[in-house]
Amino acid sequence: MDDLEKYIKENKLLFDEHKADRSKMWDNIESRIEIPKSNRLWRSPLLKIAASILILIGGVSIYKLSNISDFNQNQQNNTVHNELHDIDTYYKGLVSLQVQLVKNNQKLQPEDKKEFLSFIDELDNEYEALKLEMTKNLNNEYILEAIINNYKKRIELIENLLKQVNNSKKLNSNEDYIL
Repeated sequence: MDDLEKYIKENKLLFDEHKADRSKMWDNIESRIEIPKSNRLWRSPLLKIAASILILIGGVSIYKLSNISDFNQNQQNNTVHNELHDIDTYYKGLVSLQVQLVKNNQKLQPEDKKEFLSFIDELDNEYEALKLEMTKNLNNEYILEAIINNYKKRIELIENLLKQVNNSKKLNSNEDYIL
């Protein structure tokens, strides 16, 4: 042990005799601290009014910009929906007429009609999927083109079937035809 350690242990009680006065110490620290004066500019009522006006103008501007973009989006959607409606009106009439011709054709067997019409129904389901994609606002020009091609394919298939039926050769007297 050091002499210092030995001295501390022997005189331990003498060290406990003087206790620090915390309040005096804190007062001394507080007197040395310089408290910065607050800037009165932020407390000015004129500045508060100006800030409120700027916030209000900013909020109104953001609201107007969002409404303008929504309006433009709605105009584009209406244009696309009008085009789709016009296409639907034109091609649905053609397809339904052609389908009716297939249904009324006496030269086709009922199984052949059923099989062919089920294929047309598959193309109709594909059309519905394209129409759903159109509402999701994907690339509308390509989807419109795909819808038109779908309608054209249905019409072409029906026309080809009807041509084949009309040009088919009669095999026997029992009204059987080869497609």
